[in-house]
Parts: sequence; C-alpha cells; structure tokens
Amino acid sequence: MMTYNLCIGIITPPVGSALFISCSVGNVAIKDIIKPMLPFYVAVISILMLVTFVPEISLFLPRVILGYGG
Repeated sequence: MMTYNLCIGIITPPVGSALFISCSVGNVAIKDIIKPMLPFYVAVISILMLVTFVPEISLFLPRVILGYGG
C-alpha cells in the first residue's frame, strides 16, 4: 500500500517528478497534460481506496500462497 501511494505521488502534482520529466521529454506543457489525466488520477486514487479499506483485496495472495489468515 505504501509503494502504491508513493507511485501516485510521483505522477501527480505538485511534486510529480515523473510528470514533469515526461512533459519535458515530450516537449509538452504541464497545463496541457493535467486535464486529460484527471480520469486516470480518479481511477488510481479509487483503487488505492479499495486496497486500503477492503482487506480481502490486499490479503488474497498471502492467504492463497501461505495458507493462513482466515
């Protein structure tokens, strides 16, 4: 969960280092990129909320592989 949260921080403003680098490489203004990216930001944050508040999602794989927890 922490890694996913950090990945969100890399792609979203105001820090958004990956966003700034990709805009620089693509020679595109950040203001032109933010609006089309909003649906993706909503999806990413929604998935983060699901993983955070529905424990079955994040515990499924450990339960199957290790055979414990419920």
